[in-house]
Amino acid sequence: WSQVVSEAEKIVGYPTSFMSLRCLLSDELSNIAMQVRKLVGTKHPLLDTARGFVYDTRNNLQMRGLVILLISKAAGPSTAELSFQHSMVSGIYSSQRSLAEITELIHTAFLVHRGIVNIGELKSCDGPLKDMQFGNKMAVLSGDFLLANACTSLAQLQNTKVVELISSAIGDLVQGIYYENSKSAEEDSLTDDIGISTWKEQVFLSHSALLAKSCQAAMELAKHSAEIQDMAFQYGKHMSMSHKLHSDLQPFVKESSSDSMAFSLNSAPAVLHQEFLGREAWIKQIRELREAIKAGKGVTSAIDLCRCHGNRALAALEHFPPSEARAALANIVYAVTRFP
Repeated sequence: WSQVVSEAEKIVGYPTSFMSLRCLLSDELSNIAMQVRKLVGTKHPLLDTARGFVYDTRNNLQMRGLVILLISKAAGPSTAELSFQHSMVSGIYSSQRSLAEITELIHTAFLVHRGIVNIGELKSCDGPLKDMQFGNKMAVLSGDFLLANACTSLAQLQNTKVVELISSAIGDLVQGIYYENSKSAEEDSLTDDIGISTWKEQVFLSHSALLAKSCQAAMELAKHSAEIQDMAFQYGKHMSMSHKLHSDLQPFVKESSSDSMAFSLNSAPAVLHQEFLGREAWIKQIRELREAIKAGKGVTSAIDLCRCHGNRALAALEHFPPSEARAALANIVYAVTRFP
């Protein structure tokens, strides 16, 4: 994965790990960062989010912006925009680079907002109550700051359809995260009869909508046809679905994973295992679930589903002309559909 990302960054012209650096190094956010230092010594999740920006070894944080730049380069200029080719750098319009930054800022803002803790569930070992409350305030303020910057930059693109697409993606994110939080708060959420179709709907809202609609918006900025816009949307949707499935599968397919490795009961293998097993047996096996999933059909079915979405993303890519950028987009799919 790291090699695929590194090679892709060379194609688009610069490391996307610095994509949102201008905003992250602004005076306002620097002041917030100084305040966040007060949380050192506590277990507030905002600290882990901040560390992720600096020590992101998996290159996942900036993946969305990189894909948008690659799909922009793969599509190239449209016949309607031939007179503006002189404004392209490395085959990408400046407006498309701005869109990639906007998408990363939105994603980062929601990552920060996810770091808000439930004060009622805190333990004494998590840290002093006043520090945890302070951390929540910082998570809200810094997330809102990033989101406000993204919206300002979005308006500066002066494209009504792009604003509509990205705004709807923000709405999808809110809806997806709200559903996640409302379900996790319910006492019987561990034994919910969710089903894989419902899982797909939820994952699209919380993980895929932003990338899919941003890829479509990048094509709109270059005045590409509705067909190319749809193919970009399909690539973004199915590649990010594969990415999520790949992440869900790691506790079950990693050879070095320990018995204590955490996994989500709302992950794809768990949901598919529940479908094959039946609700009553699921409830009985809840305490030994991880080994039961590894022995059942959930893992193999999730791998098949991951590769299915990967193949659909590759099929969408066939509508773009052969190029280094298209090959890099294909390599990203191969990276998230490969298992030991």
